[in-house]
Amino acid sequence: MIKYKDIKSAEALLIFLRHLSAERRLSIKTVEAYKNDITAFQLFITNHLGHELYISSLVKLKSTDFRSFLSFQQRKVKPLSGTSIQRQLSAIRGYYKYLERRWGVKNEALRLIKGPKVNHTIPKPLSISGSIDLISTSSNYNYKPWIEARNTAVLTLCYGAGLRISEAVSLTYSETPLGNTLKLRGKGGKDRIVPILPIVKKALNDYLVLLPYKLNKEDQVFRGLRGGVLRAEIIQKEVRALREILGLPETATPHSLRHSFATHLLEAGGDLRTIQKLLGHSSLSTTQRYTEVNSSVLKNVHKNAHPRA
Repeated sequence: MIKYKDIKSAEALLIFLRHLSAERRLSIKTVEAYKNDITAFQLFITNHLGHELYISSLVKLKSTDFRSFLSFQQRKVKPLSGTSIQRQLSAIRGYYKYLERRWGVKNEALRLIKGPKVNHTIPKPLSISGSIDLISTSSNYNYKPWIEARNTAVLTLCYGAGLRISEAVSLTYSETPLGNTLKLRGKGGKDRIVPILPIVKKALNDYLVLLPYKLNKEDQVFRGLRGGVLRAEIIQKEVRALREILGLPETATPHSLRHSFATHLLEAGGDLRTIQKLLGHSSLSTTQRYTEVNSSVLKNVHKNAHPRA
């Protein structure tokens, strides 16, 4: 039987990643993010200690070793933001928790480590008219009709159903035509069901009618100019161009349409719990930060919804 002290850290990481994918069913992008963050950590510690890394080495790390890694990340030529460092630290903690469950090893020093303070800045939502203008305007009059329809459909999914841009461009042909609801797998492998409005269905159907490429069931619906998979960056670039045309602030992004979706629902009387489920947030406090509404709106929601009000 192989003891944990004989297992190399690189091998342990592969086992952990398989666990995230097969057992926790996290998305490919999330698993890739864990891989990148923990690989960066283990590579730094290998160079820091000057010898090959085993699980037994990870167990013996001191708080100064962890702090050296975090300090290095802040002093690089391209230093990481506080948010990115917090994400790395979260990935490392998750990795160590798995090592503890799998092999019974602990590192008490990690519990003492705190990442940099992060100000939770949330992009401001657009107005209703700004959201509609962003969806219905094209930045280039030379676009082919199907490209215009594609851009409209993607942005309509973000604003009309509250999808992340990554979720919108990942929609597959087998999920069309859209019904009254759509099942999504979001961050952390969490499933949620969102209602689909007629206008969202129409936007997608209009695009599919014009699409010049034939799709198989497993193909992603949204395609690039030459028929390849549409990258989110293409839509983000389109929105940047539209910002200048429409005079919208720099905070206007595909993701801000998701913020606008949540904020406009809340301002119209929707309750936070329902919006939390629609967005796929595990914590209600996240939804509260996510919705840029004034205190008077929140007070009215509380007054109208609370049984003792």
